Amino acid sequence: MKTLIAVPCMDQVATPFCQSLVTLNKVGECSISFNVGSLVSESREHLAARALNSGADYVLWFDSDMMFAPDTMEKLIKHMEDGYDIVSGLYFRRRPPFTPVLFKKLFIQNDVCLQEDYNEYPEDGLFEVEGIGFGCVMMKTEVLLSVIAKYKTCFAMIGRNGEDVSFSFRARQCGYKIWCDPSIKLGHVSYTTVTEDFYRSYEQQRGQQANAF
Repeated sequence: MKTLIAVPCMDQVATPFCQSLVTLNKVGECSISFNVGSLVSESREHLAARALNSGADYVLWFDSDMMFAPDTMEKLIKHMEDGYDIVSGLYFRRRPPFTPVLFKKLFIQNDVCLQEDYNEYPEDGLFEVEGIGFGCVMMKTEVLLSVIAKYKTCFAMIGRNGEDVSFSFRARQCGYKIWCDPSIKLGHVSYTTVTEDFYRSYEQQRGQQANAF
């Protein structure tokens, strides 16, 4: 079993990310590849090519502004072994309204993205989504091969839509399901680290303010 940990980044990465990567419990034969560049879509294309050229079975994508627990890879590998093809962890946007970086509905037509975010989400097991960000995602490399065979690209942006949304749409068009494991909780590093507890607190305060009127 061989995994490439793929990290697109600018010229610097967040210290909490480095600490998380160092303490990550790695499973099987594992290598780490960074791609430095200002265009994330191009960085992901390069990293996908490296995963395929290296003969990796899986790709574990991390954004360089994520904090994650040591058992993150162990949980994701277990899902791969159980037959899932694409699984994301749970993390939140760095700016209000701090919603999860997940899409309940996602469809792109004429380069226009029709999407629905999550406010509430299941917390007791894997649940299927139609789109994900790529802050923490594991997938089988066969997914990359299928998407490339159909579209000649994985991450090129469709219209002005992000590379993550564009990939999610293509993967689902190829017949793959996308899942989120809410037990894999990540922090999104900013001036404030946005965690699930932070999001819950924000929602509670927003509800109290709404009721006050």
